[in-house]
Amino acid sequence: MISVGTVEALWRYPVKSMLGEQLTQAPVDARGVLGDRLYAVCDTDGKLGSGKNTRRFRRMDGLLELSAKYESDLVPVITLPDGKTIRGDDEHVHWAIGNCIDKPGVTLAKEDVIPHFDEEPLHLVTSASLRWLADLVPEAEVDMRRLRPNLVLKVTSAGRPEDDWVGRELHIGTHLVIYIVDRAERCAMVNFAQEELPHSADILRAVTEANNLTLGVHARVRMSGRVRVGDDVFLS
Repeated sequence: MISVGTVEALWRYPVKSMLGEQLTQAPVDARGVLGDRLYAVCDTDGKLGSGKNTRRFRRMDGLLELSAKYESDLVPVITLPDGKTIRGDDEHVHWAIGNCIDKPGVTLAKEDVIPHFDEEPLHLVTSASLRWLADLVPEAEVDMRRLRPNLVLKVTSAGRPEDDWVGRELHIGTHLVIYIVDRAERCAMVNFAQEELPHSADILRAVTEANNLTLGVHARVRMSGRVRVGDDVFLS
């Protein structure tokens, strides 16, 4: 096996398309990081709130103005734009979300049969790819949060090394093994403002022109384990 770097950051998004939480460690199984995107905002047609329109998803602007985290259980605690919080099992949560994003009738739904993920249960990006993107758009504020990864790997190589990992396995820490399925196709969400990051129309355009709309990779879990920030990562 070849050493390729270490885990620099670990993210989980309890509610799809809302801001998430940065962790120091978490269990990972076939569904991905425990509790990741376990909930989603659904419209009256049953489509999931997202940054794009597809057969399954409905673009819902404003979701990035809300954030979600877990406390002692797998029920999200949602922070609204005014700073107030509401639990996902509160009977008023649907109204509160709909009021914030101006979408009456939406509901907060827990995943059932159909997964909430766009593609695979894990999304990974390297520090090299973030540097590559920053060089492409020096006038924009490039930050890992724009790409909404689960794992950010710190690497010393340049370019986009994860592009070459498709079809191979990464061994992380003691037990976790993930299989890199494909490159991750980006959507307009990378441009959206969030927290102190301003809107930038240049980011998606640059990724489209330079790398055919892809940046980072999707992965699935071959062997469950626990991932920790600082874990060594090996390619096989």
